[in-house]
Amino acid sequence: MTSIEPEKKKSPYVTVIALAVALLVVLLTCVPYLVSIALAESAATAEASPIFGVTIPAGYKQWEFVAPAEEAAPLNELRAVVGNRTAVDAYQDGKLPFPDGTILVKRAWKRTQSPDFASATIPGVPTTVQVMVKDAKKYAASGGWGFGRFVNGKPVDEAQHRTCFACHEARAKGHDYVFTRLAP
Repeated sequence: MTSIEPEKKKSPYVTVIALAVALLVVLLTCVPYLVSIALAESAATAEASPIFGVTIPAGYKQWEFVAPAEEAAPLNELRAVVGNRTAVDAYQDGKLPFPDGTILVKRAWKRTQSPDFASATIPGVPTTVQVMVKDAKKYAASGGWGFGRFVNGKPVDEAQHRTCFACHEARAKGHDYVFTRLAP
């Protein structure tokens, strides 16, 4: 004869605890991610340049070097232009006009005397970060380029942004409005 043992009932507390742990794991996994997205989106919107809506691109300090520049007095700046992969590929292929998606970033610092080498100047205090974004449709009125100029991570005023395209148009129209050439 076989005996039938009664089923052991799970305690309702075990089920509640298991559900609470599962919920906690989901919250700890998802909430930081969602918060970081929300903060990134709000920062990007808040820090966009007037007129063009251009922001400082994430990770640009790791982008490939395009060329250096030195600006004489009164600015006395050292500058370095970096570009995203689309920009660098266009430069290397000699492709003009630059394709949509090209982003160029110019970093600038006050020139200062090197404390270690008398004849050398080195980057000092940062002055600006300037950004150009190629989108032929969105920025059709400005040669296909959107501009952003930032000081201490904040965009400068609208009046300064109104001068961007005019300067590029007057001096670099024949090179798709871009001053910088790829350094050899």
